Order: sequence, then structure tokens, then C-alpha cells
Amino acid sequence: MELRQRYEEDLYLVRGALGWTALLALIALLALLPVLAPGYFLYTASLIAAHIVIAVGLNLLVGYTGQISLGHAGFVAVGAYAAGILAARLHLPWPAAMAGGGLVAALFGFLVGIPALRLTGPYLTIATLGFGIAVNQVLTNWEALSGGRSGLFLPKLAIAGTRLRDHHIYYLFAAIAAAGVWVAFNLVRSHIGRAFVAIRDSDIAAEVTGVNLTIYKTLAFAVSAFYAGLGGAMLAYLLGFLEPQMFTLFESVYYLSMIVVGGLGTIPGSVLGAALLTILPQQLAGLKQFLPLVYGATIVFVMAVEPWGLYGRWLRIKLWFKTWPF
Repeated sequence: MELRQRYEEDLYLVRGALGWTALLALIALLALLPVLAPGYFLYTASLIAAHIVIAVGLNLLVGYTGQISLGHAGFVAVGAYAAGILAARLHLPWPAAMAGGGLVAALFGFLVGIPALRLTGPYLTIATLGFGIAVNQVLTNWEALSGGRSGLFLPKLAIAGTRLRDHHIYYLFAAIAAAGVWVAFNLVRSHIGRAFVAIRDSDIAAEVTGVNLTIYKTLAFAVSAFYAGLGGAMLAYLLGFLEPQMFTLFESVYYLSMIVVGGLGTIPGSVLGAALLTILPQQLAGLKQFLPLVYGATIVFVMAVEPWGLYGRWLRIKLWFKTWPF
């Protein structure tokens, strides 16, 4: 086992020559992906990047703070439509539209977090579920804002008038996802992240030790919603079209499944869960009507084999190699 002698050693993102080698190999693989993979796989990789951003934000709320949300698709929809309206109707450039989508979603997250201060457990779950349903209904019926069921078309991603191709979009989205993961890693290792975990373990004990529940619970909702809004803006630009039925209760369950399968309370688990549950429907699309059955059975199998998720299984494997042959 690795012996850590200083507190600073516990804060390192990457430790040891093996860790740096693996990280550099991963970066090289991601950089060479457009050369090695066909165009459709690049679209899937870009979709994975958007889902990673959403899953990381949701895990900050659910896994680290213990605030269950079943309406996360509502925040994704707010961010996607905010970015779409800013880009298609106000003609803002895509960086401003994406940032605007994240900020508008963060505002909604803050507003949802205020009544959530007095709610816990199933009551909070129902409240967030109601928010997600309300957003879907508003987008469906307020046609002047969202275009209703006719949808909203977004302009293509472009820089200096030059339209971005698939590999350019992939690099852009991969960079955004990597930045989001890096920020989340640093956030959970800061005093803010420790306050989130204290609230998750026992909000009463956290308040006794000086954690301001009002500030940190609303902050958790706002940060999680910002990630969701940014991921929604990425989805909007990737698809080029928005329609209210893209953001239903099923999508909220889908995002929640990502962090549960990957590993609650872990940033790498969010990445693994988002990647698996994005690739799986793509690869099983040929099963058509049997896809929901296979998809659900896969989730049940993963949770039965490893309740701590995919990242928990990786930690077990890593521990086995460290202690082998003893």
C-alpha cells in the first residue's frame, strides 16, 4: 500500500510515474482519436463529452452533497434553450451562448435550492421531479419562447466564419469536458467539497461544526445546475436542434443512472458511467424494441456485481495488484 506522510500528498491529482504515464497515454489516445476512429464515432465521443459534464455536475449534488435530484433534465433543458435562444435569436457567438446557458441554469439551480433547504429524502426528490416536469411543460406550451413542438434550430459552430468540422467539435467538447472535470476535482478537494460531504453525511453535525447549510446547499444546486446547463448547451450545438420531448423524466433517470453505475461520490465514476451509458444505447440500437430491456438489465447487473459502481470495481482491482501476491 502507498504510504502518505504529508497532507499535501493527499491533494495530488496524479501520483507516481505510473499515474503520469497513464494520464499521458490517455491524452495521446484522445488526441489521435480523429485519426483512428470514423466520423460517426467522433459524434459519439462528442456526445460522451457533453454527458460527462452533466454527470459530473449531478454527482456533485447527489454523490457529494446527498441532495437527490430527479429533475436534472430540467436544468439541462434550461441551459440548452438559453444557449439556443441567445445564439439563434440574439445572434451571440457560441462561447457567449454556452456560458449564458450555464449561468441561466445556475440561476434556476439557486432558486430551486432555496426551497430545498427545508426538504430532504423523498420530499426533495419529488420537488426536483416537479421542477423537471414544469420546465418540460413550459417549453412545450410557450411556443413564443421555445418554438414548442416545432423546435428550435441553432446555427452551426463556427470560428471567424469557418464552420467547425466533426473533429474540431470533438476537440472543443473534449477540452470543455476536461476543464469541467479538473474544476470538479479541485472543488471537491477544497473546503467547499468537504462541506458538501459533511452535509451529505449529517447536515445537523455539519451545522454544529460551522457549516452554513443555507450557503452550501444552494451553492451545490447552483454549481450542479451550471454543469447541467453547460452540458445542455453542448448538446444543443451538437444536435443543432432542440425539442421539448428531448428533456423528459426518462432523461433525468438516464443521467442519474450514469452516476449510480459509475460510482456515487467520485468524479472518475461520473466519467466512466457517462461513457458506458452513452456507448451502450449506440451499440445496441439494432435491438430496437428490446433495447430498454437490455439497457435496464445491464444496469441491474452492474449494480448487483459492484454496488459501488464501475470506479469502485477499479479501486478493488487496483488494490489487488498493489497487495499481490499477499
